[in-house]
Amino acid sequence: MRTKRNASPRKFGFSLIVSMCLSLGACAQKTVEATKTPQPSDQTSAAPATNSNASVDYGPAPSFNSARSMQYVKEIVAFGPRPLGSANHKKVEDYIVSHLKGDDVESDVFTADTPQGKFPVHNIIAKYPGNRDGIIVIASHYDTNYPLRDTKYVGANDGGSSSALLLEIANQLRGRKREGYSVWLVWDDAEESMQLPWVDSESLYGVNHLVQKWRSDGSLKKFKAFLLADMVGDADLNIERDQDSTPWLEDLVGQAATRLGHQSHFFARTIFVKDDHSPFMQEGVPCADLIDFDYGYGNVFWHTPADTVDKLSPKSLEIVGSVILETVQMLDKK
Repeated sequence: MRTKRNASPRKFGFSLIVSMCLSLGACAQKTVEATKTPQPSDQTSAAPATNSNASVDYGPAPSFNSARSMQYVKEIVAFGPRPLGSANHKKVEDYIVSHLKGDDVESDVFTADTPQGKFPVHNIIAKYPGNRDGIIVIASHYDTNYPLRDTKYVGANDGGSSSALLLEIANQLRGRKREGYSVWLVWDDAEESMQLPWVDSESLYGVNHLVQKWRSDGSLKKFKAFLLADMVGDADLNIERDQDSTPWLEDLVGQAATRLGHQSHFFARTIFVKDDHSPFMQEGVPCADLIDFDYGYGNVFWHTPADTVDKLSPKSLEIVGSVILETVQMLDKK
C-alpha cells in the first residue's frame, strides 16, 4: 500500500497529524474538524434521488463467514511477500483464480513499464450478473510493496485482508440470482509504488489500466458505484471517512453500518486518501474507500514486517464484509 506521510505525499492525513499532535499538544480533534467532510445537506446536488430509508425493505442482513475469510488471509500470507515479478506473486494470482472456479472470470493482463523495469500485471475480475442495468464494483489490491521485497513484509492487513474479504464476498454472490445490479469483484494488481517514498506516477498501474479499458469498451458509463476495501482486518477497527470519496456514497456506507449495528467502527475520523479508487473518482464514478489507516499506535505496523496475521481479527473482516454487502443491497433499491 502507500507510504507514511512523513515519507511521501501519498497519504494525506491521519498518521502524521496524530504524531505531530502528540508532540505539540492535543490538537488532533481540531485537525479532524478542520478537514471534516461536508454533510449531505451541503451535497444534495451530488446525490441521486432515493426513497426514504424508513420506507424501503432492504431484506435480511447479509451473510458473511468470518472464519473462512480469515483462513483465506492466512493462506495468502503463507505464500510470503508477493511483490510484482516474484514467484509468490504468481502463486497468489493462481490462488485467487482457483477459488473462482465456475464463475465468470476475466483476466486483464498487460506489461507495466516502470522505473524498476517491465513487469507483468494481472487484474482479476469476477462478474456476477444482476437483473438491473448497471454495475457495482468491489475492489482490493493483492500485491505487496516492491521496495520491501527483500524483507519479511507479507502485507497481512495491507492487501491480504481485503483480498480475502473479496473471496468470501464471492462465496456469498456465487450461484444466486441477483435482484439488482451486476456486481464485479476486482483484485487489482500493481497498486503499490515501485519506490519509497510513494510516487503517484509509479503506482496504481492496475486500476489505471482498467479505467482505460473500461472507458474504451463503454463499461465505465454503467458503473453505479465503486467500493474499495483496503486495510480492513485490523483488530482495532476504525474505518475512516474519506474526503476523496463521493459524499452520498460514504453516507450510504454509514447507513449500512448503522443498520447492522456496526456504526461505532465507522467514521470517527476524517482523512483524505489517495487510493485505488482515485482514478475512478476522476472519471466521475461514485466511489467509497473503506479503509482503516491507523494500523497500530501511530500506524506503526503499516508497511513493516510487523503487518502479520496476529494483528487481525475475523470480526473486523465480518464487519466490513457485511457492511459492503448491505451497501450493495441498498444500492440495488435505489
